[in-house]
Amino acid sequence: MTEAPSAQATIGRGVLAGLAGTVVMTAFQKFVEMPITGRDESFAPANFAAKILPIQPKNDHERQRLNWATHFALGAMWGSAFGIAGRAGLHGQKAVAAVFATVYTGDVLLNTALGLYQPSSWSTRELVVDVVDKLVQAEATGVMFDRMGRSG
Repeated sequence: MTEAPSAQATIGRGVLAGLAGTVVMTAFQKFVEMPITGRDESFAPANFAAKILPIQPKNDHERQRLNWATHFALGAMWGSAFGIAGRAGLHGQKAVAAVFATVYTGDVLLNTALGLYQPSSWSTRELVVDVVDKLVQAEATGVMFDRMGRSG
């Protein structure tokens, strides 16, 4: 009988899965969603980081770097949530549903409390884009997390 992976190993696997899920979501946004919707690149991650950290980009290049760094850091956080869900015995669509409901709701509530989001003013299209993009990330992260956990 093999020993269960440590909490650190499971959460580390989640972080790696989250980074991979972020790559998938980013590709989906750039090559599918944005061409369909005509939406410009979002700087919500950079705005979030600038709001909570003592970081203020001085130019567009710094803002872009902060945006990418925060985008992937948030993706790693989504992945760590999959690690926690995995430790609780959740996998597959049960894990995706639990993580998405928890992390997405927390994301919207926190950004709203910080004054960065105003979901009550979002159009149906804006809401659908936000939910679909983040659901793509959750699904991709879940698939990666589960596949990385399979042995042999």
